[in-house]
Amino acid sequence: MTYIVNEKCIKCKYTDCVEVCPVDCFYEGENMLVIHPDECIDCGVCEPECPPEAILPDTEPAAEKWLALNAEYADIWPNITRKTDPMPDADKLQDEAGKYEKYFSANPGEGS
Repeated sequence: MTYIVNEKCIKCKYTDCVEVCPVDCFYEGENMLVIHPDECIDCGVCEPECPPEAILPDTEPAAEKWLALNAEYADIWPNITRKTDPMPDADKLQDEAGKYEKYFSANPGEGS
């Protein structure tokens, strides 16, 4: 098992999860984070730290799509190891549905 980040992170990018991760398995895209499934140690400390509840175990329904996306982009986006400010409209967009189709960007973030 591993944890995955789903579309609830898009356009929010809170990094409370990054701050508590003991193995630095988060990678940063332009407008979301992903977890590297081969680096995640399944400790689960990140899950309760995510304000929009975008982090779930890969055993949840519909997680397969997100597991593949996390694996793909963790290999090309830069590693992020410290907390940063969330995106400007994070609170407003936190509960919006259909964020992947509307806003997903494959562009990398800055990392740390």
